[in-house]
Amino acid sequence: MSVPETGFSTGVINIAVSEEDEVTGDSLFAEAEKNQKKGDLNEALTLFGKAAFEYNSVKNFNAYGAALLRLSTIHLLLNNYTEAEQVILNVALKNYSRIGNRNGQMDSYFQLGKVYFASNKLTQSLWFYTQQGILAKQLKNNPAYIDSMLGIIFIKIKKKEYSLALKDINKAELFAKSTKVSKYNLQFKNTRSVIKSKVSAKK
Repeated sequence: MSVPETGFSTGVINIAVSEEDEVTGDSLFAEAEKNQKKGDLNEALTLFGKAAFEYNSVKNFNAYGAALLRLSTIHLLLNNYTEAEQVILNVALKNYSRIGNRNGQMDSYFQLGKVYFASNKLTQSLWFYTQQGILAKQLKNNPAYIDSMLGIIFIKIKKKEYSLALKDINKAELFAKSTKVSKYNLQFKNTRSVIKSKVSAKK
């Protein structure tokens, strides 16, 4: 199955590996990032697609996967949910699987969790956030594990399961404290406020 509207082929291209192509990939990636920061998402989409093409050409599959993840992120920002999903399911996950990059697989699961959440496919979102959490634990990546917990908390909030969401926030906060990860403190506080305001509105 081909990835729609990404502007690059997912097939293996048999060309001589040259440093120049990799530099081209890096410069395209950097240019894409600049356009994303400026808010020119369509141009960023094109450039991330071209960068992915270049990386695939020189068989730099880790960089190829990173470009695919960014490509999916831009599609998600443009509300192109199908494209955001397909570029990960059909290309990025297969790429990371083939080269045995478990961090890349974990990042792909996280991305799919976000895509399905945004498109209101909560069962699929929950499954991928859970898979991300399993891999994060195996890889001892505590921030990624907290990301997966937060993803699941947001699903519970969306499903109006507020008491379960609050229990999960408490667990996530305890885990963050025990592993000395402090960057989520504000997010925990804000999420707790959101839950409390929704509970109050229900009464």
